[in-house]
Amino acid sequence: MTINVASETHPAMSDKDWGFTEVSRLPAKYNQAPSRMFYVYLAAPAITLLAAITIYPFLWLVYMSFHKVGFGARGDVFVGFDNFSRMFSDAKYIEGWGMLLKYSAICLTIQVLVGVALAVVLNNSRYEKILITLFLMPMMVSPLVAGLLFYYLYNGTFGWYHWIFESLGLLGETSILASTSTALYGIILVDVWQWTPLITLITLAGLKRVPQDQLEANMVDGAGSISNFFNVSLPNIYPFLLIAILLRFMDNFRFIDAILALTGGGPGNATRLLPVYLFDVSFIYFKLGRGGAIALTLLIVTIIFGYILVRILEDPARKKALAGETDS
Repeated sequence: MTINVASETHPAMSDKDWGFTEVSRLPAKYNQAPSRMFYVYLAAPAITLLAAITIYPFLWLVYMSFHKVGFGARGDVFVGFDNFSRMFSDAKYIEGWGMLLKYSAICLTIQVLVGVALAVVLNNSRYEKILITLFLMPMMVSPLVAGLLFYYLYNGTFGWYHWIFESLGLLGETSILASTSTALYGIILVDVWQWTPLITLITLAGLKRVPQDQLEANMVDGAGSISNFFNVSLPNIYPFLLIAILLRFMDNFRFIDAILALTGGGPGNATRLLPVYLFDVSFIYFKLGRGGAIALTLLIVTIIFGYILVRILEDPARKKALAGETDS
């Protein structure tokens, strides 16, 4: 398409007679869409770095799990599945799994219930911003520092928490960390104190995304606040809860910092969760082959449990949609 000014004013004369040239109406293309390889080039450094810090250690872990790792001139000796077969006859390994599952189940249950309740209370409250800032402070503390803090709070001589529990009749003169029946619950309290705010923060973000028209329509139908939460808010925050639970589940399966600061796995084996036992085998007894086998099984079980959690906690609306597509 061209601009033909001369032919419109003087039909007998052409554009060439007037000295005009054809001008295209199509504008020049600025900010053209980059090719797919452009995004590959941008992501390549990050992908390379992640591969270096994940794939190589994983391959080395697999290598160690099939070897008896030696130091110096002894070298590594291939033992096949011997490291794995010995685990099933190891009482401490089996007890570590039991305590880890118990610890994770209690922590997740308390953190989800308390975290969601706090998020509902804080949502659109008058002092929401101030309270959120206060509740997030435990997350900013290093797990090791949190363990040392509670170590002094649990102290049987001058610990404030020990005094409260003893005044309520829940404890005797013995510290909560010195008894095999209460030490695990003392560690659970540390984890709940530090990481419940994470559940609260993620749930609060989900509550901000709940459509107000659905809430108002449900209230017009006569629903109360509790019914409104379970029928409208909860289905809308399912994806957020799934992210929060997965994050805490994976953290619990590798939790070790506060335990080492509080009990070191004691008293006896009362708090020797599987990650703590893995630490002892690998870095105290220096049996890196057995430690690699334990770490590999821990990784595999974590992936399997994570997949099961995703299937259980999947968004109900998405499940119905997928079921409808399958039926059709």
